[in-house]
Amino acid sequence: MTQKHRSFWLEDVAGDAPDAAPLRGQAKADVAILGGGYVGLWTAIQIKKADPGCLVAVVEQDICGGGASGRNGGFALSWWPKLSSLVSLCGKEDALAIGRDSEAAIDEIGAFATEHGLDVHFRKAPWLWTATSSAQMNSWDGVVGLCEKMGVEAFQRVAPAEIARRSGSPAHRAGVVETSAATIHPAALVRGLRKVALKLGVSIYENSRVESFTRARPVRVATAEGSLTADKLVICTNAWAAGIKELSRMIVPITSDMIMTAPIPAELKTIGWTGGECITDSQTMVDYYHVTRDGRIAFGKGGWGIAYGGNIGADFDRNAARAATVAADLRRYYPTLKDVKITHDWCGPIDRTPNSLPLLGRLPRHEHIIYGVGWSGNGVGPSVVGGKILASLALGRKDRWGEYPLIQRSVGTFPPEPIRYIGAHVVRAAVAAKERAEIDDRKPSFLAVQIAKLAPAGLEDKE
Repeated sequence: MTQKHRSFWLEDVAGDAPDAAPLRGQAKADVAILGGGYVGLWTAIQIKKADPGCLVAVVEQDICGGGASGRNGGFALSWWPKLSSLVSLCGKEDALAIGRDSEAAIDEIGAFATEHGLDVHFRKAPWLWTATSSAQMNSWDGVVGLCEKMGVEAFQRVAPAEIARRSGSPAHRAGVVETSAATIHPAALVRGLRKVALKLGVSIYENSRVESFTRARPVRVATAEGSLTADKLVICTNAWAAGIKELSRMIVPITSDMIMTAPIPAELKTIGWTGGECITDSQTMVDYYHVTRDGRIAFGKGGWGIAYGGNIGADFDRNAARAATVAADLRRYYPTLKDVKITHDWCGPIDRTPNSLPLLGRLPRHEHIIYGVGWSGNGVGPSVVGGKILASLALGRKDRWGEYPLIQRSVGTFPPEPIRYIGAHVVRAAVAAKERAEIDDRKPSFLAVQIAKLAPAGLEDKE
């Protein structure tokens, strides 16, 4: 088997534990979980904490964290930037509750790591939502204004000079600050969750690609070498859920590409980026970046590669051409760092939904098959909330998590294939052309602007 290209994060924790044995022969569980990333592992842990006698098994096609959980940018953010979408979806009262839960989840990660002695590099660090072109100016005004109107003190309006100072570059022309955010080492967190899950008695099968699962109850999950029978099934497969017929129209898998620099603590001190801030701009194909504990810049860009259906190939592990584009964005924002060495590059899949909010619920006519997918690139913090919801659904509990406002909410659908694939490429090309022009303060073409409006909602509700 060809060796997978790993992220810097996974390389950094390589050898932390031997791989779990694949699923071989016949096995049974009360709850089977597909996917060994953040959502699947948080769900497994919450189930075992609530019902230690419940037999829980996680089936992972790679190693735990081999997907987005071990490849992401390391931002733990709330859902406050999506407050407008949450209000439209759930109403004001529930939207506020969801926002507060997502904010609390960030601190829960830090508390969990402390409780279990996990070094996940957790650091409370302000998030800067910025503009790097004149077209992006005040993109945040709508959602920040809504937060203020609803009494949410999530964002701080600061002077443009303060944004430039804290980000270490005048390329950041303006922005707002959100103080509940944190940064983490993505792979250290997911591997820590794996460790805790195993201690709690969760069975984990790695390198076990699921070939099929039945809809009848009990569910039979089939892999190349074995099968797992369970009363309940929880689907936590991130972008790979696009290959499940009941979910395929609600998810489009796209890539997010990342690079990592060599450690440059002295240079970062010189430019003034020393407060641990994590930063995004306001593009649709967003740039996002933060500084690691050893003084590297982890820099990513979302939205380049697009999968056909659920076919996620090697192009979702690495793409040298796209990595060069990401590096160019880094050097545009930080020209004084143009000679800094790029030591790693990789990419990974994002399960984008039409409104960038997750899908949580049960498959139609199959109440025993539960899903939690569609995190749309903001899954680090919200996955804590997702784990509580999915655990309660799996256990049949009628508590606040089992009756959460996000359950069975329609987030819209994408067109069927091949229309989706073709259309997505047309829209992506228009977005790229529009944002390339805007970053140079040029006026984009009318056609590019109009087609770009068809892009799904991003991680923030922009003006």
